[in-house]
Amino acid sequence: MDDMIVVWAVLIAVFLVAEGATAGLTSIWFALGAIAALISAFFDAPMWLQIALFIVVSVATLVLTRPLAKKYVNTKAQPTNADMVIGKTATVIESIDNVTGKGTVSVGGRIWTARSETGEPIEKDAITVIKSIEGVKLIVQPQTVKEFAENTKA
Repeated sequence: MDDMIVVWAVLIAVFLVAEGATAGLTSIWFALGAIAALISAFFDAPMWLQIALFIVVSVATLVLTRPLAKKYVNTKAQPTNADMVIGKTATVIESIDNVTGKGTVSVGGRIWTARSETGEPIEKDAITVIKSIEGVKLIVQPQTVKEFAENTKA
């Protein structure tokens, strides 16, 4: 069983090094599973039990702590200046056609490449609402009459 103690110790080291080398939580759960298996190896537990403990503890810690880790780790999403255009209206200055990969809009005096959210072509001079940004492209949809009325009141 001394061989299994070495195996689990090496696995713990590998998982901890992998954890330290990455920006997010990736392998800490497996290190905890390997620690449980190492402890069982010290007590001369059969190999099947060591492996079962490794799997059960790894999965249990992953399932129980992953939602908390996602909630509290790396929560500082920094909005960019470009994000400020989401929800604003834009005027189509070149017809938008996702199939041909063409289309531009003007918003706030700046020209952006644009694509239709629904995939439907949008004609030149149409007023659109910016729904999101994907890379350097604005994802837009034609403005409805209701949205137009709401935006002209403000």
